[in-house]
Amino acid sequence: MAISQTASSRIGGAGTRSPRRRRSRTGAHLTWASASLLLPFAVLFVLFFLLPIVYAVVQSFLASHSSGLGLGPPTVDFVGFENYVRAITDPDFIAGLGRLVIFAVIDIPVTIGLALFFALALDVRSVPIRGFFRIVYFLPYAIPGVVGGILWAFLYSPNLSPYGQIIDAITGGTVNFLSPQVVIFSIANIVIWGFAGYNMLILTATLNALPTDQFEAARIDGCGRFREAIFIKIPQLAPAIVMTVLFAIIGTVQLFNEPLVLSQITKSVTNTYTPNLMAYTEAFSNNNTYLASAISVILAVITAICSLVFLGSVRRRAAR
Repeated sequence: MAISQTASSRIGGAGTRSPRRRRSRTGAHLTWASASLLLPFAVLFVLFFLLPIVYAVVQSFLASHSSGLGLGPPTVDFVGFENYVRAITDPDFIAGLGRLVIFAVIDIPVTIGLALFFALALDVRSVPIRGFFRIVYFLPYAIPGVVGGILWAFLYSPNLSPYGQIIDAITGGTVNFLSPQVVIFSIANIVIWGFAGYNMLILTATLNALPTDQFEAARIDGCGRFREAIFIKIPQLAPAIVMTVLFAIIGTVQLFNEPLVLSQITKSVTNTYTPNLMAYTEAFSNNNTYLASAISVILAVITAICSLVFLGSVRRRAAR
């Protein structure tokens, strides 16, 4: 009897240990499977995201110097923060940052405001062919930025612009959309045309995810469409609006395609009109990749600071 109990206890003990072993093996198998699935993403992330950032930072601390007589090959030396000082003290760089501020004041409120208006207007069920209008509003974003810039360059050209001809016929005066005083508004118009529909889709997706019972209850209580949008929809759209504004801030610092295209047809847009365009000119026209890297790092820091300040202000306001 004692022998049978001892044998049964050993069997039971072995039986109780085997599930743990199986679970540990299963957990290890899942860990290796997860790692194998994440490995391609991790490799690409390191190669095409982290390494370029590290390379740009390293390049920003270097500079190329020619030999004394200019006969030998140039040498690359460590210069510390010399490129950064050169960038932030350059009048063209400071002027470019000022243009970005003006552009942000024009672009961000209008883009987000139009996106919010379109999303709320097309959320009304009684609007016919809503899907068609959503496609029409989103279509400019599907057009590549350079192609859109070329299209608007034709519409802005003083000799070809139909808008200039219409204004001339109505007012008897001429408007140059590419003049130094107006070109910043022309650039902002291209960006607004391209990104209002994209932000509209983000807000529309958020509206579609809202529960419908609250809107039915509001209508039973006599709430109209306007009050419903102001007091119910917009407050619940706040997280999506914050995200679109954050995207707009990042896009503002990255302004490049539109000035580059317009610089080919007007002298109002120079090669240093925006900091990104200045970095492009230094890298590919002046062959100074080290200064271009410093400008790029400065822009990355400015983007991070602006984003953190904006998110911090939003959180403080939400906390109050």
